[in-house]
Amino acid sequence: MKRLLWMLLAAAIVGPAAAGEWNGPIIDAHSQVDQHMDLRRIVPVLDAAGVNKVILAARGRVNPYQIAGLADAHPKRIVASVRTKGWPWAKNKPKFYKLLNMQLGMAGFRAMAELILYHAQKGDKAPEWDVAADSPQATAALDAAYSRGWPAVLHYEFAADGSRDSRMAELEGLLAAKPDHPFVLIHMAQLEAKEAGRLLAANGNLHFITSHSNSVTVPKSNQPWVNLFDGPDLKPEWKALITQHPDRFVLGFDNVFADHWGDYYIDQVKLWRGALAGLPDAVAHAVAHGNAERLWKLNPL
Repeated sequence: MKRLLWMLLAAAIVGPAAAGEWNGPIIDAHSQVDQHMDLRRIVPVLDAAGVNKVILAARGRVNPYQIAGLADAHPKRIVASVRTKGWPWAKNKPKFYKLLNMQLGMAGFRAMAELILYHAQKGDKAPEWDVAADSPQATAALDAAYSRGWPAVLHYEFAADGSRDSRMAELEGLLAAKPDHPFVLIHMAQLEAKEAGRLLAANGNLHFITSHSNSVTVPKSNQPWVNLFDGPDLKPEWKALITQHPDRFVLGFDNVFADHWGDYYIDQVKLWRGALAGLPDAVAHAVAHGNAERLWKLNPL
């Protein structure tokens, strides 16, 4: 907490970027907040981390009115995102459709949060979820995203999924069926550079969010997240792929729990600012904020 307060003061005085770091705008294209986080702290933490805007969804016991109200109070900083995750989603319960339709009927929502199609067990914090892309609940959420022109953010964990081949075929079927609609794979879908490159070359509507895929997050998890970094630097194969496809990578962090909204967030943004400084400036702008602005139709920073 002392470090966070210090960072808040430093951000107010000298700005978020230090020497040797890229100092352009940053959008966090996907994060979440639950009832254990004081919503009044969201914007101060964005300031401390040097994040200009976040696309934010509820989890836990945070309700749609709280997220919509937060976005309404801070329209330049927060974009409200429709929540789908939870047991009603996983089990295709009527409560899911009630929550979905409630949010879709509220003017404040401008994005669709991740649709969890495969999610491995995460200790005692989260169970395994396996939802087919053609299931009723996924179809309802995808149709809503299609009709509103919102990117379809898909949560696959290919490194953890024992049905990898069939799920990859499922993904490629979705991409082929809607070639003009943007799809975004959160957490890099746990794919290594070679497979990501193959998919990008074959599908012009595919994008990746970089969340959970860096040298701050990976060592703190026992999950097979891909690490785009070798220490503080992007790995050569990832740097080359991002430079080759600058319009297809979107910076995002996916804060989940309240303790993610602090030093954990600040450290990741700092790491990425160093990496962005090593990319061509146009590529850095695209990854850090331009692609999110284009895909989610946000006002340019």
